[in-house]
Amino acid sequence: MILLEPHNYIIQTTLAEKCIKPSTLDVQFVDFDGVRFHLSSTDRKTSLLLSMSIRCWDELVNYGVNDVLKREYGAMVRAEPEPEYNVSLDIDLEQVPPEGEERDALIKSIALIKRNVLAAPFELAFQTQKQLEASGSGQGDLMAMHYRDEEAIYVQASPDRVTVIFSTVFKEETDRIFGKVFLQEFVDARRLPTIQSAPQVLYTTREPPLEIRHVPGLIDSDDVGYVTFVLFPRHFINPEVASATISHIQLFRDYLHYHIKCSKAYMHSRMRHRVTEFQKVLNRAKTEVAVTDRKTASGRSMIRLT
Repeated sequence: MILLEPHNYIIQTTLAEKCIKPSTLDVQFVDFDGVRFHLSSTDRKTSLLLSMSIRCWDELVNYGVNDVLKREYGAMVRAEPEPEYNVSLDIDLEQVPPEGEERDALIKSIALIKRNVLAAPFELAFQTQKQLEASGSGQGDLMAMHYRDEEAIYVQASPDRVTVIFSTVFKEETDRIFGKVFLQEFVDARRLPTIQSAPQVLYTTREPPLEIRHVPGLIDSDDVGYVTFVLFPRHFINPEVASATISHIQLFRDYLHYHIKCSKAYMHSRMRHRVTEFQKVLNRAKTEVAVTDRKTASGRSMIRLT
């Protein structure tokens, strides 16, 4: 099992190397959720351009993503992004702090660009919840992020909670079975005294939750599952806790399908191992040869192998 991190490892390692030894660069790569990146040199070796393209950019703009980028990266955000990309950062290696914790923090912040972009609707929902709690009534707008083909994340604030709904598609029958087992474990594990403060998790197949049943274009199929997380104020009581909650919940979909694939791979490996063991048993087996002793009319023995 691997530990999925919210930051992009390629961005982190590449920037760390270029800070030590600048050189020309032109790399394109794809992260989880189909997010595309382009990291390249500009007019000189010490000047880099990092661009990102994400499917739900237009929706994120409505939820304040530009304010989040300005807060996190300031002057590094380019006014006009690179063609075919949604956002670009100008990185001047000559302005990077000396080697140490400050440099590492800056590099990791840049590597968290996808996480920070997707954090915009969550931060807006947390702010809206506090306002609704103060007023004592009302309901926040339903915010949708169609970040994958046929899949989306829905976030809505209420006076006492923030509801996060994942729609996910299981391409195979076995994936749906494994997914149901894993998600049932989420429900059962929450009964343990040590993790009763964890968010409530609900799971439905085909039938969408009440919060999104009015949304047009939902897929009516047994291959679609809906996972609902109910976040209470204790899950975003302060900026540090809220940041951790956002980072963890964004990775839920990737972890779910990662564990499904790992479980299938483990079962296939065990099946291949058993087949190999059975083949060894068959190879060691020896067939007994029946010997029949018959005599002729003259009394001579005639041995016949059967």
